[in-house]
Amino acid sequence: MPVLAELRLRSPLAARGLSGTSRMPGRTHEREGVWHRPAVLNLFSDILMLFAAVAIGYALVAWFLSRPLFPLREVVVLTPPAQVTAEQLEYVARSAIHGNFFSVDLETVRETFEKLPWVRRAEVRRRWPDALELRLEEHQAVAYWTVSDSGDSQLVDRQGEIFVAASNAEMPSFSGPQGTASYIQAKHREFGKMIEPLGRKLVGLALSAREAWQLKLDDGMVIVLGRDQEKAPIGERLERFVRAWPQAREKVGVQVAVADLRYPSGFALTPVGGYKAAKGKQ
Repeated sequence: MPVLAELRLRSPLAARGLSGTSRMPGRTHEREGVWHRPAVLNLFSDILMLFAAVAIGYALVAWFLSRPLFPLREVVVLTPPAQVTAEQLEYVARSAIHGNFFSVDLETVRETFEKLPWVRRAEVRRRWPDALELRLEEHQAVAYWTVSDSGDSQLVDRQGEIFVAASNAEMPSFSGPQGTASYIQAKHREFGKMIEPLGRKLVGLALSAREAWQLKLDDGMVIVLGRDQEKAPIGERLERFVRAWPQAREKVGVQVAVADLRYPSGFALTPVGGYKAAKGKQ
């Protein structure tokens, strides 16, 4: 009898899992899949419809904005330029402005205006319904600039920035290594105040690669300061020369071409057309 009971338990029906108890777990597992969850399927469907609606809406908006319904008709210049011409502005407007009121690329338009020679900064905004507003900040040139390494001629503005433009204005001339324009501009103001007692203006200032200074006055005289010295700084040497100059000029009696201030306690004067220097003590 125990053997028969064991055979019944291992019948083919039970081994294949066809009884009600053995098949229930499998059916429950199958019905718990994604495709048997209506709430999840509805959520997926809503998400797909949302994405499709956004894509269609974006395409419709892009198509609508690209239509010639909002043309740009004018550029309003809010800051009348002093150096930039109307012809230059018109040329940039025609070449850089593309599209309508909504599709025009303001950043590209701004960058194109800033490429004009005298333009330091530009600002472009939309003005409803068919215009662009333009504000320009121009360079205010204060000196001519020559790079001593290459000899390139440029201009220096009030901020010490270098830019390229044509100018016939009377301005001082700066010369020095690349990247020293702002430093030379500050020194020009400093040296200019120091020579005011001479009644002359500083029209030229040069800095060599060895950091030696040379000044040029409006009467043509050149002052050679040379390099800064620990015992005799260039500022002290220039102040001494300014104090001693009236008396030294009377003694020389001729027009001076070069005043060499590289001596610690004196200076040498070279007359116009002559090489022999008349020395004076500071």
